[in-house]
Amino acid sequence: MKVSPGAGSWIAAGVRHELLTRALPTLRHDMAAPVSVIRMGLLMLKRQVAASELDPVACAQRVELIDSQVGELTAGIRLLRHWELATEDSGITRSGLVAACVALMRAAFDLQGVALEVDATLVPVEDEPHWPRAAALRYMLLGAMGHLHDSVDAVGTIVIAPDGDNALLLTALPEPGAGAGPDSAHVHRAPRALAIDAIALQSLADDLGYEVRRDGDVLRLAFGAA
Repeated sequence: MKVSPGAGSWIAAGVRHELLTRALPTLRHDMAAPVSVIRMGLLMLKRQVAASELDPVACAQRVELIDSQVGELTAGIRLLRHWELATEDSGITRSGLVAACVALMRAAFDLQGVALEVDATLVPVEDEPHWPRAAALRYMLLGAMGHLHDSVDAVGTIVIAPDGDNALLLTALPEPGAGAGPDSAHVHRAPRALAIDAIALQSLADDLGYEVRRDGDVLRLAFGAA
C-alpha cells in the first residue's frame, strides 16, 4: 500500500487530537463548575419564590449569581474555538501562552508526580508582543511539555523559561533521589501507543511550521517559522 502524500499531516492531526484529549479534563471541569453553581442557584431561587413572603433582594442576588455563571459557561464554550487552527485570532503573548498551557496540564502532571515550574522572569510585561496563530502555539507548547513528560525517565519537574525574545526553553529535572538506587527511578509516561515521542513532536512542528530542538533533557521551542 502506498503512503499517502498527506501522511505527515494525518500524523500531526493525530498528535493534536491526543493533546486535546489530555487537556479535556480541565476544559470539562471549567465548564461543569458553572453548571453546578447554576443548578444550586436555581434551587435556592425556587425556594425563595415558593416562600410565604417573597424576598426581592434575595431573589435578585440569586438571579445575578445565575447570570454571572451563564456568562462564564458561555465564555468557556467560546474558548473551545481557540483550538481550531483555521480560526483567526488576535494572537497570544508568550507569558499568556505559558500560563494557559500550565493551567491546562498542571493537575494531570501533578497526578503523575511531575511538577510544572514557570521561571520567575516569564511574567507579563508592558507592550509584550502578541504572536499570531495562538491555537498552533498552544498545540506546540502542550506537545513539548507532553514530550518531556512521556520520554524523560524519572522526570520530577519541568521548568519553562524564556529564551531570547522569540523562544521558550523547557528543562526536565529529575525527581529527588532518582539516582539513589535501582528502585528509586520512576517513569512517567502515557501508554506507548499514545506517547508524544520525538517523531510525533517533530511531525507536529513540521505541520504547523515551528522549530523544536532537543538537547538532552532541554527542549527549545522557537516561535519563528522553521
